Amino acid sequence: METPMSTVPLIALLTDFGAADGYPGIMKGVILGIAPGTPLIDLTHEIPPQEVRSAAWVLHTAWRYFPEGSVFLCVVDPGVGSARLPIALQTGGHSFVGPDNGLFSYVLAETEQGETRAVSLDNPRYFSSERSATFHGRDIFAPAAGLLAAGTPIEELGHALAPEALVRLALPHPDWQQGTLLAHVTHIDHFGNILTDVEARWVREVFAAPTVTLTLAGQTITARARTFAEGPEDALFLYQDSSGYLAIARRNGDAAATLALSKADILALTLTISGLQVPG
Repeated sequence: METPMSTVPLIALLTDFGAADGYPGIMKGVILGIAPGTPLIDLTHEIPPQEVRSAAWVLHTAWRYFPEGSVFLCVVDPGVGSARLPIALQTGGHSFVGPDNGLFSYVLAETEQGETRAVSLDNPRYFSSERSATFHGRDIFAPAAGLLAAGTPIEELGHALAPEALVRLALPHPDWQQGTLLAHVTHIDHFGNILTDVEARWVREVFAAPTVTLTLAGQTITARARTFAEGPEDALFLYQDSSGYLAIARRNGDAAATLALSKADILALTLTISGLQVPG
């Protein structure tokens, strides 16, 4: 049985605005004024304030699960009102709108540069010069997302930008050093689970090896579990997160709090996998 496809692109919103104020709702109102009936999805509004790297990671783990043609409206923008550019880009079958501050780093790393189109959101036909210096989500990004959902070609929204000129974060990558995998914490979720950049191919090795040793923040973790319920009751353990990456949890507890980590920490960790032939 085939799943019916919607002909109206949806817009997914990702911000650090939280739920206490009206900012996300205002952006939705602007969008619906331009593109009535557009389905709106709250991917999250709980990115830690100003944490562009965390937003980039969450977007990285989410965007491929959305229908082709979806628009991602991403506003984590500590440089609002500065010289940083407001941009829109299309790649991987989707559109992305937000500040050019590295927020789209993972997306750009995962897609072919030749298929990426990007523009600066500066066409005076669509974006007035009379805009707030502190709420571009309302005055620039939401209108751009609504216009794209309504079918406006990206080229009409502003001047073309070379994809290779877009701001990109220095993304952490695991590296083998003297028989140990040097990796990094990339994200801490709502439950305090700690995600790493150890990707699926190494996670398979972690669970196949007789023993493993992960060292982070001065603590050594050796326990492994397939589900949270299988994890030890009073110890940290390793598991494969739904995103495919290696992660650290505490059963019915908060692994990040146990290690005194904050959501802003991008820390190095070491992982030794017994019986593994180190590549290279």
